[in-house]
Amino acid sequence: MRGKSFCPYCYHRIPLRKLWYQCNGRGSNKREGCRAESSDEARAREFKYTAKLRPSYGPPRFRPTRAPRQGTCPDCGGVSGIRVCPNCHTPLPPGFEDSRSPLIAMIGAKNTGKTVYLTVLANELRTSLRRRFQADVRLTADLQDDQESSLQRLDKQIELLYHKRTLLDFTRSAAENDGRRDALVFEWRQARRRRLAGTHLRTTYLSFYDTAGEDLSSRANTVELKYLDAAEALIVLLDPFMLPQARDRLHVPKEAINGQPIMEVLGNVTDTLRESRRIGNRRIDLPVAVVFAKIDAFFEALGSDHRLLNPPDSSTGYYDETAGRDTHEDVRALLDDFGADAVDTHLTAHYRDFRYFAVSALGAQPDYRGAAVESGGVRPFRVDEPLLWLLSRFGVVPSRERK
Repeated sequence: MRGKSFCPYCYHRIPLRKLWYQCNGRGSNKREGCRAESSDEARAREFKYTAKLRPSYGPPRFRPTRAPRQGTCPDCGGVSGIRVCPNCHTPLPPGFEDSRSPLIAMIGAKNTGKTVYLTVLANELRTSLRRRFQADVRLTADLQDDQESSLQRLDKQIELLYHKRTLLDFTRSAAENDGRRDALVFEWRQARRRRLAGTHLRTTYLSFYDTAGEDLSSRANTVELKYLDAAEALIVLLDPFMLPQARDRLHVPKEAINGQPIMEVLGNVTDTLRESRRIGNRRIDLPVAVVFAKIDAFFEALGSDHRLLNPPDSSTGYYDETAGRDTHEDVRALLDDFGADAVDTHLTAHYRDFRYFAVSALGAQPDYRGAAVESGGVRPFRVDEPLLWLLSRFGVVPSRERK
Protein backbone atom coordinates (compact mmCIF):
# COMPACT_ATOMS: atom_id res chain seq x y z
CA MET A 1 0.00 0.00 0.00
CA ARG A 2 1.25 3.48 -0.82
CA GLY A 3 2.06 5.84 2.04
CA LYS A 4 0.48 9.03 0.67
CA SER A 5 -1.65 10.12 -2.23
CA PHE A 6 -3.74 13.06 -3.36
CA CYS A 7 -7.50 13.11 -2.97
CA PRO A 8 -8.91 12.92 -6.53
CA TYR A 9 -11.65 15.40 -5.56
CA CYS A 10 -10.07 18.15 -3.41
CA TYR A 11 -6.42 17.52 -4.41
CA HIS A 12 -5.05 17.67 -0.86
CA ARG A 13 -2.26 15.24 -0.02
CA ILE A 14 -3.60 12.56 2.32
CA PRO A 15 -1.81 9.87 4.37
CA LEU A 16 -3.49 6.62 3.38
CA ARG A 17 -3.18 5.26 6.92
CA LYS A 18 -5.36 8.13 8.10
CA LEU A 19 -8.34 7.80 5.77
CA TRP A 20 -11.62 8.57 7.50
CA TYR A 21 -14.91 6.68 7.37
CA GLN A 22 -18.52 7.69 6.78
CA CYS A 23 -21.32 6.15 8.80
CA ASN A 24 -23.55 3.87 6.71
CA GLY A 25 -26.56 4.33 8.99
CA ARG A 26 -26.93 0.67 9.94
CA GLY A 27 -26.30 1.18 13.64
CA SER A 28 -25.55 -1.56 16.14
CA ASN A 29 -27.44 -3.88 18.47
CA LYS A 30 -27.58 -1.20 21.13
CA ARG A 31 -28.09 1.99 19.10
CA GLU A 32 -30.06 3.16 16.09
CA GLY A 33 -28.04 4.11 13.02
CA CYS A 34 -27.10 7.71 12.30
CA ARG A 35 -29.35 9.72 10.02
CA ALA A 36 -28.48 12.38 7.49
CA GLU A 37 -29.54 15.34 9.59
CA SER A 38 -27.08 18.12 8.76
CA SER A 39 -24.57 19.22 6.15
CA ASP A 40 -20.91 18.33 6.46
CA GLU A 41 -18.72 21.34 7.28
CA ALA A 42 -15.74 19.96 5.32
CA ARG A 43 -17.84 19.29 2.21
CA ALA A 44 -19.42 22.73 2.47
CA ARG A 45 -16.00 24.38 2.85
CA GLU A 46 -14.45 22.67 -0.16
CA PHE A 47 -17.35 22.32 -2.60
CA LYS A 48 -20.30 24.35 -1.26
CA TYR A 49 -22.29 21.12 -0.87
CA THR A 50 -25.12 21.69 1.60
CA ALA A 51 -26.94 18.35 1.36
CA LYS A 52 -27.62 16.54 4.62
CA LEU A 53 -25.11 13.74 5.16
CA ARG A 54 -24.37 11.06 7.70
CA PRO A 55 -21.36 11.92 9.87
CA SER A 56 -17.76 11.17 8.97
CA TYR A 57 -15.25 10.12 11.59
CA GLY A 58 -11.54 9.42 11.91
CA PRO A 59 -9.65 6.14 12.32
CA PRO A 60 -9.05 4.64 15.77
CA ARG A 61 -6.42 6.43 17.80
CA PHE A 62 -4.38 3.26 18.23
CA ARG A 63 -4.23 1.45 14.92
CA PRO A 64 -1.97 -1.06 13.20
CA THR A 65 0.45 -0.12 10.42
CA ARG A 66 -2.16 -0.98 7.79
CA ALA A 67 -5.34 1.09 8.01
CA PRO A 68 -8.40 -1.00 8.99
CA ARG A 69 -10.87 -1.65 6.18
CA GLN A 70 -13.74 -0.76 8.49
CA GLY A 71 -14.22 1.65 11.34
CA THR A 72 -16.75 1.90 14.17
CA CYS A 73 -18.94 5.00 14.24
CA PRO A 74 -18.53 6.75 17.61
CA ASP A 75 -22.16 7.94 17.54
CA CYS A 76 -24.16 4.80 16.71
CA GLY A 77 -21.61 1.98 17.09
CA GLY A 78 -22.19 0.78 13.53
CA VAL A 79 -19.30 -0.59 11.49
CA SER A 80 -18.72 1.06 8.10
CA GLY A 81 -16.29 0.40 5.28
CA ILE A 82 -17.05 3.65 3.43
CA ARG A 83 -13.69 5.43 3.24
CA VAL A 84 -13.60 9.21 2.84
CA CYS A 85 -10.95 11.86 2.38
CA PRO A 86 -9.95 13.27 5.80
CA ASN A 87 -9.87 16.78 4.33
CA CYS A 88 -13.07 17.10 2.25
CA HIS A 89 -14.97 14.00 3.53
CA THR A 90 -15.81 12.94 -0.03
CA PRO A 91 -16.34 9.14 -0.30
CA LEU A 92 -13.39 7.52 -2.07
CA PRO A 93 -13.76 4.64 -4.54
CA PRO A 94 -13.48 1.17 -2.94
CA GLY A 95 -9.89 -0.02 -2.85
CA PHE A 96 -8.49 3.47 -3.43
CA GLU A 97 -5.76 2.98 -0.83
CA ASP A 98 -4.39 -0.05 -2.70
CA SER A 99 -4.51 1.36 -6.22
CA ARG A 100 -2.20 3.38 -8.41
CA SER A 101 -3.93 6.72 -8.87
CA PRO A 102 -1.97 9.23 -10.93
CA LEU A 103 -3.56 12.64 -10.96
CA ILE A 104 -3.43 13.83 -14.56
CA ALA A 105 -4.26 17.52 -14.66
CA MET A 106 -5.93 18.89 -17.77
CA ILE A 107 -5.58 22.63 -18.23
CA GLY A 108 -6.02 25.19 -20.96
CA ALA A 109 -6.89 28.81 -21.53
CA LYS A 110 -10.28 30.10 -22.59
CA ASN A 111 -11.45 29.12 -26.07
CA THR A 112 -9.15 26.10 -26.43
CA GLY A 113 -12.16 23.76 -26.59
CA LYS A 114 -11.17 22.08 -23.35
CA THR A 115 -14.67 21.15 -22.22
CA VAL A 116 -15.46 19.64 -25.61
CA TYR A 117 -12.16 17.74 -25.60
CA LEU A 118 -12.70 16.43 -22.08
CA THR A 119 -16.24 15.31 -22.92
CA VAL A 120 -15.09 13.46 -26.04
CA LEU A 121 -12.12 11.91 -24.23
CA ALA A 122 -14.39 10.75 -21.41
CA ASN A 123 -16.73 9.14 -23.93
CA GLU A 124 -13.76 7.44 -25.64
CA LEU A 125 -12.61 6.09 -22.26
CA ARG A 126 -15.99 4.48 -21.68
CA THR A 127 -16.28 3.05 -25.21
CA SER A 128 -13.38 2.49 -27.64
CA LEU A 129 -10.49 2.67 -25.14
CA ARG A 130 -12.26 0.30 -22.78
CA ARG A 131 -12.62 -2.24 -25.56
CA ARG A 132 -9.15 -1.70 -27.00
CA PHE A 133 -7.35 -2.40 -23.71
CA GLN A 134 -9.95 -4.87 -22.35
CA ALA A 135 -10.33 -2.67 -19.29
CA ASP A 136 -13.31 -2.12 -17.02
CA VAL A 137 -13.64 1.68 -17.15
CA ARG A 138 -16.33 3.58 -15.33
CA LEU A 139 -16.95 7.04 -13.97
CA THR A 140 -17.23 7.06 -10.21
CA ALA A 141 -20.11 9.38 -9.36
CA ASP A 142 -20.77 10.98 -5.99
CA LEU A 143 -24.47 11.84 -6.03
CA GLN A 144 -25.90 14.04 -3.28
CA ASP A 145 -29.56 14.72 -2.61
CA ASP A 146 -29.50 18.26 -3.99
CA GLN A 147 -26.61 18.15 -6.46
CA GLU A 148 -26.05 16.83 -9.97
CA SER A 149 -23.48 14.03 -10.06
CA SER A 150 -20.46 14.11 -12.35
CA LEU A 151 -21.96 11.16 -14.24
CA GLN A 152 -25.22 13.02 -14.86
CA ARG A 153 -23.32 16.12 -15.96
CA LEU A 154 -21.15 14.14 -18.37
CA ASP A 155 -24.14 12.35 -19.88
CA LYS A 156 -25.85 15.70 -20.48
CA GLN A 157 -22.77 17.04 -22.24
CA ILE A 158 -22.53 13.92 -24.41
CA GLU A 159 -26.20 14.26 -25.31
CA LEU A 160 -25.72 17.88 -26.38
CA LEU A 161 -22.54 17.25 -28.33
CA TYR A 162 -23.18 13.88 -29.96
CA HIS A 163 -26.93 13.78 -30.41
CA LYS A 164 -28.11 17.40 -30.50
CA ARG A 165 -24.85 18.49 -32.18
CA THR A 166 -24.60 21.60 -30.06
CA LEU A 167 -21.31 23.10 -28.90
CA LEU A 168 -20.85 23.30 -25.14
CA ASP A 169 -20.75 26.51 -23.12
CA PHE A 170 -17.57 27.81 -21.55
CA THR A 171 -16.66 26.40 -18.15
CA ARG A 172 -17.46 28.82 -15.33
CA SER A 173 -14.47 30.04 -13.36
CA ALA A 174 -13.92 28.98 -9.77
CA ALA A 175 -14.92 32.45 -8.57
CA GLU A 176 -18.16 32.47 -10.59
CA ASN A 177 -18.95 28.91 -9.51
CA ASP A 178 -18.91 29.68 -5.77
CA GLY A 179 -15.64 27.83 -5.33
CA ARG A 180 -17.01 24.42 -6.31
CA ARG A 181 -14.49 21.97 -7.76
CA ASP A 182 -16.12 19.13 -9.65
CA ALA A 183 -13.79 16.41 -10.89
CA LEU A 184 -14.37 13.57 -13.31
CA VAL A 185 -12.85 10.52 -11.61
CA PHE A 186 -12.52 7.34 -13.68
CA GLU A 187 -11.78 3.87 -12.42
CA TRP A 188 -9.60 1.91 -14.88
CA ARG A 189 -9.41 -1.76 -13.90
CA GLN A 190 -7.47 -4.40 -15.84
CA ALA A 191 -6.60 -8.03 -15.30
CA ARG A 192 -2.85 -8.59 -15.01
CA ARG A 193 -0.96 -11.86 -14.83
CA ARG A 194 1.80 -12.51 -12.31
CA ARG A 195 4.16 -15.41 -12.66
CA LEU A 196 3.62 -16.75 -9.17
CA ALA A 197 0.39 -15.14 -8.03
CA GLY A 198 -1.67 -15.74 -11.17
CA THR A 199 -4.20 -13.21 -12.49
CA HIS A 200 -5.05 -10.18 -10.37
CA LEU A 201 -6.92 -6.92 -10.95
CA ARG A 202 -4.93 -3.71 -11.12
CA THR A 203 -6.92 -0.54 -10.54
CA THR A 204 -5.98 2.99 -11.51
CA TYR A 205 -8.02 6.11 -10.77
CA LEU A 206 -7.82 9.05 -13.15
CA SER A 207 -9.00 12.47 -12.00
CA PHE A 208 -9.72 15.27 -14.46
CA TYR A 209 -10.76 18.76 -13.41
CA ASP A 210 -12.15 21.10 -16.07
CA THR A 211 -10.48 24.39 -15.17
CA ALA A 212 -12.05 27.54 -16.56
CA GLY A 213 -9.95 29.54 -18.99
CA GLU A 214 -10.21 32.60 -16.78
CA ASP A 215 -8.46 30.67 -14.00
CA LEU A 216 -5.30 30.71 -16.16
CA SER A 217 -5.59 34.32 -17.30
CA SER A 218 -3.05 35.59 -14.80
CA ARG A 219 -0.32 34.30 -12.55
CA ALA A 220 -2.37 35.20 -9.46
CA ASN A 221 -5.33 33.12 -10.62
CA THR A 222 -3.14 30.21 -11.59
CA VAL A 223 -1.61 30.08 -8.12
CA GLU A 224 -5.12 29.46 -6.74
CA LEU A 225 -5.35 26.19 -8.64
CA LYS A 226 -3.87 23.68 -6.19
CA TYR A 227 -4.90 21.15 -8.79
CA LEU A 228 -1.62 21.91 -10.58
CA ASP A 229 0.42 21.33 -7.46
CA ALA A 230 -1.15 17.90 -6.94
CA ALA A 231 -0.65 16.76 -10.54
CA GLU A 232 1.68 13.91 -11.41
CA ALA A 233 1.28 14.67 -15.12
CA LEU A 234 -0.19 17.45 -17.23
CA ILE A 235 -2.27 17.68 -20.37
CA VAL A 236 -1.90 21.30 -21.50
CA LEU A 237 -4.42 22.19 -24.18
CA LEU A 238 -3.38 25.09 -26.42
CA ASP A 239 -5.32 27.06 -29.02
CA PRO A 240 -3.59 26.75 -32.44
CA PHE A 241 -5.54 29.80 -33.66
CA MET A 242 -3.26 31.85 -31.41
CA LEU A 243 -0.14 30.84 -33.35
CA PRO A 244 1.37 34.02 -34.85
CA GLN A 245 0.63 33.23 -38.51
CA ALA A 246 -2.49 31.08 -38.10
CA ARG A 247 -5.06 33.79 -38.71
CA ASP A 248 -3.33 34.90 -41.90
CA ARG A 249 -2.97 31.42 -43.37
CA LEU A 250 -6.13 29.61 -42.22
CA HIS A 251 -9.81 30.15 -42.93
CA VAL A 252 -10.97 30.79 -39.38
CA PRO A 253 -14.10 32.82 -38.61
CA LYS A 254 -13.61 35.75 -36.26
CA GLU A 255 -15.98 34.13 -33.73
CA ALA A 256 -13.39 31.39 -33.20
CA ILE A 257 -10.56 33.79 -32.36
CA ASN A 258 -10.96 34.82 -28.75
CA GLY A 259 -8.07 33.09 -27.04
CA GLN A 260 -5.16 33.98 -24.82
CA PRO A 261 -1.56 34.19 -26.06
CA ILE A 262 0.06 30.77 -25.87
CA MET A 263 3.26 31.99 -24.26
CA GLU A 264 1.27 33.77 -21.56
CA VAL A 265 -0.55 30.55 -20.65
CA LEU A 266 2.64 28.49 -20.61
CA GLY A 267 4.45 31.12 -18.56
CA ASN A 268 1.72 31.22 -15.90
CA VAL A 269 1.65 27.44 -15.59
CA THR A 270 5.44 27.15 -15.44
CA ASP A 271 5.77 29.89 -12.79
CA THR A 272 3.09 28.23 -10.65
CA LEU A 273 4.75 24.82 -10.81
CA ARG A 274 8.13 26.29 -9.92
CA GLU A 275 6.75 28.18 -6.94
CA SER A 276 4.48 25.49 -5.51
CA ARG A 277 7.07 22.72 -5.87
CA ARG A 278 10.08 24.86 -4.93
CA ILE A 279 11.95 23.68 -7.99
CA GLY A 280 14.38 26.57 -8.30
CA ASN A 281 16.46 26.61 -11.47
CA ARG A 282 16.13 22.92 -12.29
CA ARG A 283 13.95 21.71 -15.14
CA ILE A 284 10.49 20.50 -14.09
CA ASP A 285 10.48 16.71 -13.86
CA LEU A 286 6.84 16.15 -14.77
CA PRO A 287 5.47 14.43 -17.91
CA VAL A 288 3.65 17.07 -19.96
CA ALA A 289 1.46 16.35 -22.98
CA VAL A 290 1.31 19.60 -24.98
CA VAL A 291 -1.85 19.29 -27.05
CA PHE A 292 -2.82 21.54 -29.93
CA ALA A 293 -6.57 21.23 -30.30
CA LYS A 294 -8.75 22.06 -33.32
CA ILE A 295 -6.17 20.63 -35.71
CA ASP A 296 -9.06 20.12 -38.17
CA ALA A 297 -8.60 23.77 -39.19
CA PHE A 298 -5.14 22.82 -40.50
CA PHE A 299 -6.25 19.82 -42.57
CA GLU A 300 -6.45 21.73 -45.86
CA ALA A 301 -3.19 23.61 -45.31
CA LEU A 302 -1.29 20.44 -44.38
CA GLY A 303 -2.56 18.31 -47.25
CA SER A 304 -4.01 14.80 -47.06
CA ASP A 305 -0.62 13.09 -47.30
CA HIS A 306 0.86 14.86 -44.27
CA ARG A 307 1.99 12.45 -41.56
CA LEU A 308 -0.07 14.25 -38.89
CA LEU A 309 -3.23 13.34 -40.78
CA ASN A 310 -2.40 9.63 -40.76
CA PRO A 311 -2.95 8.41 -37.19
CA PRO A 312 -1.42 5.18 -35.86
CA ASP A 313 -3.36 1.93 -35.72
CA SER A 314 -5.98 2.30 -32.98
CA SER A 315 -6.75 -1.42 -32.74
CA THR A 316 -3.54 -2.38 -30.93
CA GLY A 317 -3.38 -2.97 -27.19
CA TYR A 318 -0.43 -0.67 -26.66
CA TYR A 319 0.79 2.90 -27.14
CA ASP A 320 2.79 3.29 -30.37
CA GLU A 321 5.98 5.01 -29.18
CA THR A 322 7.40 5.35 -32.69
CA ALA A 323 4.29 7.14 -33.97
CA GLY A 324 4.32 9.33 -30.87
CA ARG A 325 7.86 10.53 -31.53
CA ASP A 326 7.00 11.18 -35.19
CA THR A 327 4.01 13.29 -34.16
CA HIS A 328 6.18 15.22 -31.72
CA GLU A 329 8.64 16.15 -34.46
CA ASP A 330 5.86 16.99 -36.93
CA VAL A 331 4.20 19.41 -34.49
CA ARG A 332 7.56 20.93 -33.65
CA ALA A 333 8.11 21.61 -37.37
CA LEU A 334 4.59 23.06 -37.61
CA LEU A 335 5.35 25.47 -34.76
CA ASP A 336 8.46 26.66 -36.55
CA ASP A 337 6.55 27.03 -39.82
CA PHE A 338 3.88 29.18 -38.15
CA GLY A 339 6.36 31.42 -36.33
CA ALA A 340 5.90 29.86 -32.89
CA ASP A 341 9.34 28.41 -32.22
CA ALA A 342 9.33 30.29 -28.87
CA VAL A 343 6.91 27.63 -27.58
CA ASP A 344 9.48 24.90 -28.12
CA THR A 345 12.25 27.03 -26.65
CA HIS A 346 10.23 27.59 -23.47
CA LEU A 347 9.26 23.95 -23.03
CA THR A 348 12.78 22.69 -23.70
CA ALA A 349 14.23 25.12 -21.18
CA HIS A 350 11.75 24.38 -18.38
CA TYR A 351 10.55 20.76 -18.78
CA ARG A 352 12.51 17.53 -18.79
CA ASP A 353 9.79 15.32 -20.31
CA PHE A 354 7.22 16.73 -22.74
CA ARG A 355 5.63 15.62 -25.98
CA TYR A 356 3.54 17.38 -28.63
CA PHE A 357 0.18 16.18 -29.90
CA ALA A 358 -2.31 17.43 -32.48
CA VAL A 359 -5.96 16.50 -31.98
CA SER A 360 -9.48 17.33 -33.04
CA ALA A 361 -12.29 16.44 -30.66
CA LEU A 362 -14.95 17.01 -33.31
CA GLY A 363 -13.06 15.82 -36.39
CA ALA A 364 -14.15 18.81 -38.49
CA GLN A 365 -14.58 22.54 -38.01
CA PRO A 366 -17.89 23.37 -36.33
CA ASP A 367 -20.22 26.23 -37.14
CA TYR A 368 -18.83 28.76 -34.67
CA ARG A 369 -21.49 31.33 -35.42
CA GLY A 370 -24.33 28.88 -34.86
CA ALA A 371 -22.54 26.97 -32.08
CA ALA A 372 -23.23 23.72 -33.92
CA VAL A 373 -21.25 20.56 -34.67
CA GLU A 374 -20.60 19.84 -38.37
CA SER A 375 -23.36 17.84 -40.08
CA GLY A 376 -21.29 14.65 -40.09
CA GLY A 377 -21.39 14.56 -36.29
CA VAL A 378 -18.58 14.05 -33.79
CA ARG A 379 -15.64 12.15 -35.29
CA PRO A 380 -12.78 12.16 -32.74
CA PHE A 381 -9.33 12.50 -34.29
CA ARG A 382 -6.32 11.33 -32.22
CA VAL A 383 -7.89 12.55 -28.96
CA ASP A 384 -6.74 9.51 -26.98
CA GLU A 385 -3.02 9.76 -27.75
CA PRO A 386 -2.01 12.32 -25.08
CA LEU A 387 -3.68 10.26 -22.33
CA LEU A 388 -2.28 6.96 -23.59
CA TRP A 389 1.25 8.38 -23.67
CA LEU A 390 0.92 9.48 -20.04
CA LEU A 391 -0.65 6.17 -19.00
CA SER A 392 2.26 4.37 -20.65
CA ARG A 393 4.63 6.51 -18.55
CA PHE A 394 2.92 5.18 -15.42
CA GLY A 395 2.88 1.59 -16.66
CA VAL A 396 -0.91 1.46 -16.90
CA VAL A 397 -0.83 0.61 -20.62
CA PRO A 398 2.10 -1.00 -22.47
CA SER A 399 4.27 0.92 -24.91
CA ARG A 400 6.06 -0.49 -27.98
CA GLU A 401 8.54 0.62 -30.61
CA ARG A 402 7.58 -0.10 -34.20
CA LYS A 403 10.14 -2.12 -36.15
